[in-house]
Amino acid sequence: MQRIAQIWKNNTYKFAIGLALLTAVFSGVNNFITKIAVTAVKDPVVFTTLKNAIVAAFIIGIIIVWKKRSELANLTTKQKRLLILIGIIGGSIPFILYFSGLKQTSALNASLIHKTLFVWVAIMAVPILKEKIGWLQFAAMGLLFGGTIAVGGFEGFILNTEELMILGATLFWAVENIIAKMILKDVSSILLAGARMVLGSIILFAVVLFQNKAQMMTGLTAIQWGWTLLTSVILLGYVLSWYTALKYAPATVVASLLVPATLITNILTAIFVTHTMPNIQIISNLLLAAGAILLIYAVAKRQKAYLFQVS
Repeated sequence: MQRIAQIWKNNTYKFAIGLALLTAVFSGVNNFITKIAVTAVKDPVVFTTLKNAIVAAFIIGIIIVWKKRSELANLTTKQKRLLILIGIIGGSIPFILYFSGLKQTSALNASLIHKTLFVWVAIMAVPILKEKIGWLQFAAMGLLFGGTIAVGGFEGFILNTEELMILGATLFWAVENIIAKMILKDVSSILLAGARMVLGSIILFAVVLFQNKAQMMTGLTAIQWGWTLLTSVILLGYVLSWYTALKYAPATVVASLLVPATLITNILTAIFVTHTMPNIQIISNLLLAAGAILLIYAVAKRQKAYLFQVS
């Protein structure tokens, strides 16, 4: 029975890795589209609020259909507080910071800053979550980091207000990863996603009302609504796959496997915008792919060794 349980656990782990890679695809597509969408809607806070509110509505529907209301009613006081915290530091403040900064920052610099997320997660996950990083995983993270910074056209960070806002958002999301990992031991991923998006949307709506921008929500054109709905669907897929992966795999692994999203963005940009791919981007893509493959190999090797010990 113990052997069967461990095999099931290993298969679940593989499922989580697959979901983490799917999340990277969602992220890569979203990176490509969001810069266009936020420019079309004009105001980043209004855009973020509408997008997150649409996702929140979808998740509420899923919670009702999947009959998760009983789980919500049985939450402890501590769990409720942590879910509220996730809504604040994951679903509201960083979105405002990131998209406000993105509007005034080059997409390249914004992407580079955001892609350091896995580094911050690793720095916190080792002492707080007691996660271990072997030398193979460390080497894979090095390749991923190399692929992230090996991009053409980068002229250095300005460290202006906008870049610092994006860095602040990245740090908020890194902390969210750690807290979410702790909560997911006892709470379903769909409920955690609901708390993030619903509570976050309420806070974002309050910000919009405070800034007297509520009228902008009713004045969007069909094209603006189209971009908002498209990015909302992508965000829904991202949140659900990410939290589910995080429930069953270490935070350091899930965060690292988000980095290859840059590879997806590079490919889409080459196909639909530049119609070319510079040598430096090819090198970046190869490093990202190698890092992801090595990371998956390191995880598989660790799991194989663990199963051998318990069999």
